[in-house]
Amino acid sequence: MRLALTLLASLLTTTALAADHDKVSLGVLADQAVQQSKLILPGSKPFHLKATIVETTNPESSYHAQVEEYWVSPTKWKRTIESPHFSQTLVVNADAVSEKNTGDYFPFWLNELVTAMVDPLPMLDVLDKTNSELAKPHGSEKSTVCADLHFRVDRWVICFAGDHGVLGSVFTKGYAAEFKDYQKFGERRVARQVVIDPEPGTTIEAKITALTELTQPDDQIFAIQESTPPAERIKRIKIAEDTFRKLVTGSTEIIWPPMGGGPAAGGCAVYASADRNGHIREVWPEGCDNDGLEEPLREQVKKWQLTAAASDGAPVQVEALLSFAFHTTVDNSHPLPQLSDAEVRKLATDIVEPVFPPGSAKSGTEFAIDISVDETGKLAGAGNPNGLKGPVFFAAYGAVTKWHFVPYIKDGQPQYFHATVIFHMQ
Repeated sequence: MRLALTLLASLLTTTALAADHDKVSLGVLADQAVQQSKLILPGSKPFHLKATIVETTNPESSYHAQVEEYWVSPTKWKRTIESPHFSQTLVVNADAVSEKNTGDYFPFWLNELVTAMVDPLPMLDVLDKTNSELAKPHGSEKSTVCADLHFRVDRWVICFAGDHGVLGSVFTKGYAAEFKDYQKFGERRVARQVVIDPEPGTTIEAKITALTELTQPDDQIFAIQESTPPAERIKRIKIAEDTFRKLVTGSTEIIWPPMGGGPAAGGCAVYASADRNGHIREVWPEGCDNDGLEEPLREQVKKWQLTAAASDGAPVQVEALLSFAFHTTVDNSHPLPQLSDAEVRKLATDIVEPVFPPGSAKSGTEFAIDISVDETGKLAGAGNPNGLKGPVFFAAYGAVTKWHFVPYIKDGQPQYFHATVIFHMQ
C-alpha cells in the first residue's frame, strides 16, 4: 500500500488515534514490537521457516514464490527463494558468503515480503530518534493505535495492535506492509501473514506455513566451499532522487497526455527500481493528484536507461522515490463517468467493509474516498479528497483494494470511471 499525495498533504506531524490511555514513547513502542516479533535478533531461538507467497487478487500471476530459511544466528543462516523469474540460494557462515542466483534482478516486491517476514521493521533507527508519543495499545489485535509522522524527507503511518503492541502495519517510502495472524514462537509473537499492496488492485501475501525450532542444526546445511565474490552478488541500494536522475542517460521529461477529467496540474510520484545494468525493472505508484496520469507516467519511467551504478567497485541495483509536477489539458466536454456509492457497489463483488481504528470518530460518522476503475474492472487509483487522517484513509483504502468490479458499460463499450465510496464508523 502506498502513500497517495492527497493523503500526504493531510498528515499531521504526529496524530494518535485511540482511547485516552497512558501515553507511550513511539520509539519505545516500536522497539518493543521488534523485540517481540523479529526472528533474526541476536540471541534468538534458531528456527526453520517455510513460506508461500502469492498474489491473492490474481493467483495465476507471476507474483508468487516459495521461501525456506534455516537460521542459527546473524552470522550463520541459509535462505532459499524460488520464483518464476528469480531464484536465490544464500548461505552465510561467519565471514564466508555463498550466493547462487537464477536471474539477474531481485524483484523489489519479493525482497519487501521476504524482509518483512523475519525483520518487520528494518528502519527502526528512524523511529528511535523521534520524541513522539501515542496512546498505549490495548484490547484485541483488531484494536490499533496509529501515528502519522512527517520527517524532513519522509512520511510514515505506523500502527500497533492489541495489548501486546505488536506491529499492525507500516507505510513509508520504499517499504509498506500489513502484519496479521500473530502466533507464539517460543517467547516471540510472529505474524504468520504479511500483506503488501504495491499498486491498486494488486495484493500480494506471504504466509508462513511452517515455523519450528531448529534444535540440532546440521552444519552441512551451512557449509561453504568457496565464497561468492562481491561483484557476483546482488545488492540493493536506496538512493536520493537527485542521484537517481543523474544516472539517467537520456531525457527525464514526461509527456503528459490530455485527460477526460480531474485536475490539469498537480503532482505525481512513483517508486522505481533498476537492475545492475541500469534497466528500469519495476515502477510502482506512490500517488497522483490525477490518478488517470499514473499509468502513463509509469510506462514512460520504465523506458528510462541508467548508467550502471556501483558500490565498493561492485555493480548494484538502485531504487528511489521519484516526484513529478504535471501540467496537462482537461477536456471537460467529455468527462469520465462519476458514479455514486450506490452505483459503484452494484458493480462490485467481494465487498469488504473497513475496520477503522477505535476512537477515530463517533459511531455512524461517514467517511468518503474517491476511486478510479479502468475498462477491465481493475482498481486504478484512490484519493483522499476530504483529508481523512492517515489510519482512517488506509483502513478504507485497504478494504476497497479487496473489491472486484465488473466493467462499467457505456454506449456498448467498457468505460474507465471515477466513483465516490462511502463507509461508516461502526
